[in-house]
Amino acid sequence: MRPSNLPESGTLVAPKPSEAPPVGALDHPSLYFNRDLSILEFNRRVLALADDPQVPLLERLRFLTIVSSNLDEFFEVRVAGLMQRRKYNAGPLGPDMLGPEDEIRAVAKVAHELIRAQYTCLNERILPALAAEGIRLRRRDTWRAAQRRWIAHYFQQEVLPLLTPLSLDPAHPFPKVQNKGLNFAIVLEGQDAYGRHSPIAIVQAPRILPRIIQLPTDIAGPADFVFLSSVIHENIESLFPGLHVKGFYQFRVTRNSELFVDEEEVDNLLDALADELTTRPFGEAVRLEVASNCPAEVYHYLLRHFDLQEESLYTLPGPVNLSRMAAIIDMAGRPDLLYPPFTPGLPDRCLRSEEIFSQLRRGPILLHHPYQSFMPVVDFIRQAANDPAVLGIKQTLYRTTPDSPIVQALMDAAVAGKQVTAVIELKARFDEANNIRLAEQLEEVGAQVVYGVVNHKVHAKMALVLRREEDGIRLYGHLGTGNYHARNARIYTDLSLLTADPEITADMNALFMHITGMGRAPTLTKLLQSPFTLFAALREKIAAETALGSAGRIIARVNALVEPDLIRDLYLASTAGVQIDLIVRGPCTLRPGIPGVSENIRVRSIVGRFLEHSRVYYFGRNGDPELWMASADWMSRNLFRRLETAIPIEDPDLRQRLIRETLEFYLEDDCNAWAMTSDGSYTHLRKPAEQPCHSAQDRLLALYGRGGVGNG
Repeated sequence: MRPSNLPESGTLVAPKPSEAPPVGALDHPSLYFNRDLSILEFNRRVLALADDPQVPLLERLRFLTIVSSNLDEFFEVRVAGLMQRRKYNAGPLGPDMLGPEDEIRAVAKVAHELIRAQYTCLNERILPALAAEGIRLRRRDTWRAAQRRWIAHYFQQEVLPLLTPLSLDPAHPFPKVQNKGLNFAIVLEGQDAYGRHSPIAIVQAPRILPRIIQLPTDIAGPADFVFLSSVIHENIESLFPGLHVKGFYQFRVTRNSELFVDEEEVDNLLDALADELTTRPFGEAVRLEVASNCPAEVYHYLLRHFDLQEESLYTLPGPVNLSRMAAIIDMAGRPDLLYPPFTPGLPDRCLRSEEIFSQLRRGPILLHHPYQSFMPVVDFIRQAANDPAVLGIKQTLYRTTPDSPIVQALMDAAVAGKQVTAVIELKARFDEANNIRLAEQLEEVGAQVVYGVVNHKVHAKMALVLRREEDGIRLYGHLGTGNYHARNARIYTDLSLLTADPEITADMNALFMHITGMGRAPTLTKLLQSPFTLFAALREKIAAETALGSAGRIIARVNALVEPDLIRDLYLASTAGVQIDLIVRGPCTLRPGIPGVSENIRVRSIVGRFLEHSRVYYFGRNGDPELWMASADWMSRNLFRRLETAIPIEDPDLRQRLIRETLEFYLEDDCNAWAMTSDGSYTHLRKPAEQPCHSAQDRLLALYGRGGVGNG
């Protein structure tokens, strides 16, 4: 079932050659979708949640703002890369063989279509529904006299002192406009004090000011809000005394936000990245957004200034930054319009007062977040920091928070004299500044900090504790599919394995030694590692299922599937009769259901309350199944340019539990599931409202999240 206002998703498919692929030509461009268009297709599925009346109203607003945030990053990274490739006349990059010029046109067409649908959803459904609930974004023409007086006072006290109007002339050049900042183009009439006429001025909204302002309840309803842009618009004449303001137009520029550091040429990666971060807000422009009332002469002037073509112009019938509307969700004070709260469960073993190391000596603990609490992972590091028998802690940190309890525990351990090694990935996109601060804090208390591997990101999620016991030093480990980010652990689905398995922990220690010492790639007993063994092992496992023919079985759950060699291997397996189910949350460039190529492959995407982030690989092995949890998606970057781990789940009970919870529940989902068709469109599999449906996320909430404890 599809919300009625959304265009057909098949329009997101990249142009394909008209001829059918020759038999056996599994590298033919027609067998591959375009990655960037597939990313946009994922955002269409998120937008469908914003337009879904069965989703709580403020959560619909949240999904709408998530689409905006996703599109911002898409332009900052993906479109910016395309424009760079066009600039240097680069050829096709992906197996779909779409060149940068054609891809930019296709992306622009689809992005315009998607954004139009987004604002239709906002203006025609979400804002009226919010108003019906007493949550109002008041337009200027609805302000009453008392409200205008309060807003005028607010402007004078809180806004005006921070504004810097810039009338453009040779002494006042066009200001540096920051990436994604809110700006106003002001069209002026009249002469200034020096007898000059400057027809246009620029006003930048300071980032420190809130974009959404709540009106006091003595002059408005309990949840009445105004936009900062409306407050400035109402009082704009005061910035230009003696001049007449003919026009006031919002605009926003999105810029290339990739950091360019030649890691082979710098002496200190932290210092080099810190220098690059100062210039990130001013990279090359890739998108111009203007309010729909902006006249052509103004937006053409802006396009020329930012050296953009008209394909990069987006005229918006509403605020130019929808992501800022997320502030309303908390300010409205309406928990009844949100998803019901839940309390993450705990394995029964974690409810005991026994310390974690004794528990792990008896067997591993598997946690399924967010349905099960992330606190056992935090407690694992905290107990290690406070345990006199613990000699050292080694941990990777890709994304976390400045106030992370795990980072605090590492600092406490270092202060206590333990050997603490932190592998901090400085190049984690958009978390670089935070990770630089974490590195400096840890170094200040004596932790050994390394920044990963030159030209590779350390994306593996590992924590290793070295503890002296009666029989010598024993190792305890945590491996996960998600980051050490306690807040994200409540909104991302991820897996954590706590273990004292001597072979797994020995592998982990070998990996840490490799990351810090940079010798030859270690020979591991149980773990698979990219960039050395994971890709080859996946191909071998797919080939083994292919050899079984119709007895073969493959299930993979990943966030993205775009690696062409793995796709070709899956096509070969399908032609041999192997049954393949792929649960791919985001971009998928494989085409399922093509006769003679992929008729035995099914692709589905689950988009719901929680962001699906777990990676699980299943190979049937003729009745003796093999199961892996991993930090890696099936993408070239994960398999060749990152350090990743895949962990075998060998305990029979944990393996069966993981198969049921992460694969079977998701293949049975007929509520939040979307099935991909051979033409690239997605069909929502939800049953009619009057029929019961099976939501994998709801089933897991019922199992763990509302007081259920389950098994370890």
